[in-house]
Amino acid sequence: MIRKYIVTGGAGLIGSNVIGELNKMGEQDILIVDHLGNSEKWKNLLGLKFNDYLEKDKFLNMILEKKFDGYTHLIHLGACSSTTETNATYLIENNYHYTQILATYAISKAIRFVYASSAATYGLGENGYDESNLEALSPLNMYGYSKHLFDLYAHKNKFLDKITGLKYFNVYGPGEFHKGDMRSVVLKGYEQIKSTGKLTLFKSYKEEYKDGEQKRDFLYVKDASRITIHLLHNPCFGLFNVGRGIAESWIDLGKALFKSLKLKENIEFIDMPLSLKPKYQYFTKADTSRLISTNYEGGFNDLESSIQDYVSFLEK
Repeated sequence: MIRKYIVTGGAGLIGSNVIGELNKMGEQDILIVDHLGNSEKWKNLLGLKFNDYLEKDKFLNMILEKKFDGYTHLIHLGACSSTTETNATYLIENNYHYTQILATYAISKAIRFVYASSAATYGLGENGYDESNLEALSPLNMYGYSKHLFDLYAHKNKFLDKITGLKYFNVYGPGEFHKGDMRSVVLKGYEQIKSTGKLTLFKSYKEEYKDGEQKRDFLYVKDASRITIHLLHNPCFGLFNVGRGIAESWIDLGKALFKSLKLKENIEFIDMPLSLKPKYQYFTKADTSRLISTNYEGGFNDLESSIQDYVSFLEK
């Protein structure tokens, strides 16, 4: 089968790593779509092999004008991923309506369509992390809601038996330097330790969690990319959690960073901003049973070895 790919968000963290994995498989017939603006994420494109690049607005216009044909796979990872973005109109247009248009186009052309949803759709996780429990979810921020809206739209319009949505958990790794405040704590922590010799983490405000014992499902971007391609190339439809199914603490993360840097642990706990307290997730862990049922055999990198690999990359 001849494959021709479109990857939106192709200069981003997950997108650039997905393209790198496709290149390793010998795939180079790739159109990258993104919005580079004044950022330096163009550097994520260095070394990648692809046919062409388009800015997202030009690409969307060409889709609406039906000037695209011949592609077999569309990986839609492009979105505003800032959990602190307050412009709801922008998020609806950029994350919700844009995805609607691309999904409708892909279905009409029989193009395999995989898109990025988010674990942010689960909110506080009070209703668990089961992909099928859509209508009970209550996202904590507008970013999560914009992603949740499309999941609901796809469900109501019976798209989910034709397309695949990926609820990525806490993804980190090479390719995120351009993300500003949305960079992972791994990268922020690395930079902080290198400059000050210590790592600061938020205090806990729940009795059941000691300071630093808040937990996340941390996923290395190399694993996220392999999972994305596995689901893309197999008849796996519907929503899938993309995580390790393991919850580890911020202290675990900090210890791994200090160990990778061969430094003595020095962790300080600081007050959480008042604006963040009501929106803070104390625990996330992907239910990976649906993913495992697809015969995914790529495995997962553990937190310590992933951070060691990432630090080795950053130290180059």
